[in-house]
Amino acid sequence: MRRTRPLLFVLLALLVAAVGVVVLRDPQGVAGTPVAGPSAAPTTTTTTSAPSPATTTTRTGAPLAGKIKPGEPRQGVATFYDSDGGGACSYDPGPDPLTAAMNEADYEGSAACGAHVLVQAGGKSITVRITNLCPAPCRPGQLDLSAEAFALLAPPVKGEIPVSWTLVSPETAKTIAIRYKTGSSQYWCGIQVLDHRNPVARLEVKAGGQWRQLKRFEYNYFLSENGAGCGGAIAVTDIHGERLVVNALPVRPDAVQATNVQFARAGE
Repeated sequence: MRRTRPLLFVLLALLVAAVGVVVLRDPQGVAGTPVAGPSAAPTTTTTTSAPSPATTTTRTGAPLAGKIKPGEPRQGVATFYDSDGGGACSYDPGPDPLTAAMNEADYEGSAACGAHVLVQAGGKSITVRITNLCPAPCRPGQLDLSAEAFALLAPPVKGEIPVSWTLVSPETAKTIAIRYKTGSSQYWCGIQVLDHRNPVARLEVKAGGQWRQLKRFEYNYFLSENGAGCGGAIAVTDIHGERLVVNALPVRPDAVQATNVQFARAGE
């Protein structure tokens, strides 16, 4: 009996060791390779090593287009005016001569600001950026082009021409920029998105650990009237549902602050 006890102890030790090995193994999907369940939403997240502000990109997939929808040709007329690139969208005058003012119905409270549209007439075509509002007597479907843009489609003496136009998602080397409105502070702020490839559908700020959607005004700023989120992280979503998150930017009124992200081209 004395001889069998050491052997029994050895067998018990081996059994405990074997059980310990089984318990320490990670179940798949917990600490090992993640396993997506059938209801997991497909998302793409990108982080960069570029200097701050750091950013992330998430695709939600749901189209958020308003009256102007991608791939939907519109019919109307084009007129022209002397444009410097400024106007109701509150953009600074710029060197790009190919701009246009959108009729009030399709301007949709500044939702059209920054949109790029392909304009076709008489076998010719140009792409213009929406920077202004064309109030009545501009009609639904009408574009009031810069004089330079109109001249590429028809002789200015014509004054008004029939056109078709379509929202497009152009190539660009620019990245999105953010600007705080004059008078912005930690107690009240207006936020504008600049140089975006696709029209902006909504803007959110992070306040108290939660995202809050801001109201957009006709002069193309999103306002936080009680200061919530001013100077915090910002999320910008385009009409295709792509959501870009930019880490906190300081409140610097009138300063154009660059980011390192841009909306993807539609269909990519």
